[in-house]
Amino acid sequence: MLNEVLTNPTRLTGKVALVVGGYGAIGITISEMLAAAGATCIVAGRNGERSRGLAKELHARGWKAAGAEVDACNVEAVRELTDVLVKEHGTIDILVNCVGFHKEQPFLEVTEDAFDEVYAKTLRVGMFLSQAVARHQVAAGNGGSQVHLLSVRSSLGFRDRGYSSMCAAKGGLAILMKQQATELAPHSITVNGVAPGAVRTCKNDHLLRDLAALQSAVTNIPFGRLATPGDVAGAVLFFVSPLARFTTGQLLYVDGGITAGI
Repeated sequence: MLNEVLTNPTRLTGKVALVVGGYGAIGITISEMLAAAGATCIVAGRNGERSRGLAKELHARGWKAAGAEVDACNVEAVRELTDVLVKEHGTIDILVNCVGFHKEQPFLEVTEDAFDEVYAKTLRVGMFLSQAVARHQVAAGNGGSQVHLLSVRSSLGFRDRGYSSMCAAKGGLAILMKQQATELAPHSITVNGVAPGAVRTCKNDHLLRDLAALQSAVTNIPFGRLATPGDVAGAVLFFVSPLARFTTGQLLYVDGGITAGI
């Protein structure tokens, strides 16, 4: 085992990885990286056409992939999907949860409906998605790994911005991740979180072409730049690789040093 790890420290050959939200701005790169590492990547999300489209692109590049449609907020649908995937692929070795939702509102203007929606589409999803996959991983008895995509806002507030709902949901998921890790550790299942700071993606690239906006965005980042989707995906790959088989319940900040200077 040690020689294999030293030779291919991040290889995922023979593993099946379920990436929920895998066609999103950061999820795409995570799906690509896991597939390139040798895993069969199951790209899942509410939009089945986009899931299958990305899987087709990955397959065309010589990687193993498939697409699946699922509303991650629908617990029964999530359970049905995991049942189907285990029947089709034999296992789900890896779960990457890229699902999250944000609605910005100043604290004094936060509505009950908005708060509940962010909770339901972030914290609640993380609970029951992890549970559905863990049931199969525990039954199989072969261990496994799970990663939740979090945020530096899991631990830090955001001055002059209305992030109450997001901070609450992501912060809740961060501590839930630790509880999941403690309960699943006896089954050799690791559960960890990756917490990016600001990430430059296709969604915000047009805004950051303005030099003043870009300089403002990186002002408090010691590295002097924003994260890339590849930076985030690399952290995910570490957690699901053999290198991290004894690492669980950890929150890895991919923030260019912001939290180091707090």
